[in-house]
Amino acid sequence: MKTKLMVVTSVLALLLCGATMFAYAQGPGGEGFAGPGHGYMGFLARELNLTDAQKAQVKTIMQANKASMKTVMQQLAQNRAAMLAATANGAYDPVNIQSLATQRVQLEATMMVNRESIRHQIYTQVLTADQQAKAEQLRTQEINRINERLQKMATETEAAPTSNQ
Repeated sequence: MKTKLMVVTSVLALLLCGATMFAYAQGPGGEGFAGPGHGYMGFLARELNLTDAQKAQVKTIMQANKASMKTVMQQLAQNRAAMLAATANGAYDPVNIQSLATQRVQLEATMMVNRESIRHQIYTQVLTADQQAKAEQLRTQEINRINERLQKMATETEAAPTSNQ
């Protein structure tokens, strides 16, 4: 059970981080790589010390994938609107809600695959061997932070008093 919770929480955390990365990478006007100091891609640019040429390559990769990502993001927004409409005024139709939830999970999976494809392209086409090593170090640190949070959550859950009184 503990392992299952860790896997689910890790996937959710990675999904959240990836969604944040993509949103920030699009920049305020949706023009692609926003440069140093702007969200996750700015963080990577600083941490990995990307050159201007590498930043341009990242922007090109992001632009090449923008249309497919935008389509999925629009479908996710439509799904969210449909869920809000389906539950308005306290309405509850479990069959409809399950259908919308299943659709959302499929869309999020598509988004995750697209995002990982972009990361793979950046990793293999843009980063030098030293930058790849640094990226892996950052990934390991993030995994450790997630595991620490999961351990803390598990400890807090075990220590929580039961309300069987």
